[in-house]
Amino acid sequence: MKRLITLAIFTIIGLSLFAQDSTKTRKVSKQERKEERQQRVNAMIKQEEEGALIYNKQSIFGVELRTNGYGLFYEKGRTKTRRKTNIYGIELTEIKDPKEEKTPTGFFSFSNPYIFGKINNFYQFKIGYGQQYLFGQKGNKNGVAITGNYKGGISLGLLRPYYLQVQDNGASRQIKYSVEDSATFLDQSLIQGSAGLGKGWSEIKFKPGAFAQAVLRFDWGHYNEMVSGIEIGLSVEAYSQKIPIVLFAKERQVFFQGHIALVFGRRK
Repeated sequence: MKRLITLAIFTIIGLSLFAQDSTKTRKVSKQERKEERQQRVNAMIKQEEEGALIYNKQSIFGVELRTNGYGLFYEKGRTKTRRKTNIYGIELTEIKDPKEEKTPTGFFSFSNPYIFGKINNFYQFKIGYGQQYLFGQKGNKNGVAITGNYKGGISLGLLRPYYLQVQDNGASRQIKYSVEDSATFLDQSLIQGSAGLGKGWSEIKFKPGAFAQAVLRFDWGHYNEMVSGIEIGLSVEAYSQKIPIVLFAKERQVFFQGHIALVFGRRK
């Protein structure tokens, strides 16, 4: 009996010592992990101060002025390597014909200015995929990072009839270009102004196409988490049919354009 009691006491003491050693080991392990995390954070801070772009994903918005119109875009990026990022984007733009010119309706008139001979507004909704390549780091926190992007995808053209407000036989009415109303549509003495943005949306015609784009982006954001900069680029769009925008102007099926854009966003 005494032997059993003695054995039990030594067993309990041994288990207590083992538990204490295990606890110390766990505490040391947790401390080491904490130090490793801190080292990684310090390394990222150092890289950021040195101008290195370190991130896993980015979200960028842009407002662009094109040689033949204007647009908005959103871009999502996911890092592939230290210099390469896969990008996915959507874009909404409008292409205008070079012959478009607004005609005022008179100093005392409250009507909207109109574009003589215009028969359609042409919008484009684009979905694309591509890559971003980092050419140059910032060098320091106040430097400029330079990236090059290429992207391609589908472009859905949206052709909306352009309506005019006209005075016809003593009555005011809104018309679009047609064989029946062609004479009235082109008689500037009868035109009161454009009918505004509210007309023609239920009559949209879809023109499928494709696009390709290449840009250079200059990012001067002070911190890696923020994107602030400009981009310049070239793009081409091709559609299944020729696009009528203005009467007596050449109808195009392929459009080349340049653009400059303000970009802003965040990285994580």
